[in-house]
Amino acid sequence: MDKRLIALAIVALASAMATAAPASERRDHERARAAVVAGERLPLSVILKTIEERFGGRVLEIDLEDDRGRPVYEIEILDDRGRVLELDVDAATGEILEQEYDD
Repeated sequence: MDKRLIALAIVALASAMATAAPASERRDHERARAAVVAGERLPLSVILKTIEERFGGRVLEIDLEDDRGRPVYEIEILDDRGRVLELDVDAATGEILEQEYDD
């Protein structure tokens, strides 16, 4: 096979892979926004305000997961003492389902 054709195929494949993730992330964001508009989930800003008032610290990471059909935010916070607190928060109600400090 021609080396130029192989190089072109590699570039095309790499380009396709680079654009796949952002498109998927956009769809996830659009679904999350639609759920907030429909009243199925609380806005993340409301949940984060409650978390900040209760725990303080700084948010390190937020993931939205599906826990047996229930949307759950997994939130990591660096507290004022330098420890990482992991919270599972019901995205629909804002209820804290689980909290534990990272070892």
